[in-house]
Amino acid sequence: MQGSRVRCESSDGRVQTSEENRAEELRSLGWSPEDVRRYEELWEYRQRWGAINLEREDRVFLRKAEAALPRRVSGKGSEKKRTRDKSHYRWLAFHLQAMQTSSVETGLEAGEQGAWPILLEEELRVLDYYEPVLGLPDTLKARELITFRDQWMATAAEQGRVLSFDFLEPLEALKRQETTSWKALRGEGNTDQAYPVLSAEAATSFRAELRPAIGAEIRGLFPSLQDSDKPAPPDDWQAPASA
Repeated sequence: MQGSRVRCESSDGRVQTSEENRAEELRSLGWSPEDVRRYEELWEYRQRWGAINLEREDRVFLRKAEAALPRRVSGKGSEKKRTRDKSHYRWLAFHLQAMQTSSVETGLEAGEQGAWPILLEEELRVLDYYEPVLGLPDTLKARELITFRDQWMATAAEQGRVLSFDFLEPLEALKRQETTSWKALRGEGNTDQAYPVLSAEAATSFRAELRPAIGAEIRGLFPSLQDSDKPAPPDDWQAPASA
């Protein structure tokens, strides 16, 4: 994504320009997780749609945040924020790791795989490949993936056996340790614990069917990908380890 140059003033009154998201610097300055997330989403929205489309109070908030940032020496700007560092990506990766390290997954029979980890792996793969902005417009539309995921889990349940997994507990445990604005993976108020498990053969078939479907779904939903002409990734494509 090409960042536009934005004039702002540092805390010492001197004008600076901001071409990249500086959320981590605000966090290091002691800003609350809620304010950092708000800055991050508003910054991404402004990059995509322009400040004129922001509410006045949001523009004031952005100016306040950018005024609090230290002035940078000319030519020392940081690199563009990586897809894997963005909140939405980290939120998905958090839930994936919670599943992979759970007693449900570690207790599966040889060759078996949970359908949920397969789905989240494929969802993250799509984000790695297409590199959407993942600002507020994208993350708002991403909520529609809840229904998409549930439909695919219903399909998986017909192909294997169904165990139980507490989807809410990992996030609740995180909230007991730190403040976070992350939401439940399956939507607020959803207490369904169905966790389909597939044999090795069924898992391979499930992934092969899911892969093109989830890629098309995300490309169709996310505003930042509407004008993308990037072809679908080859079946053997994998995200670079340093992506």
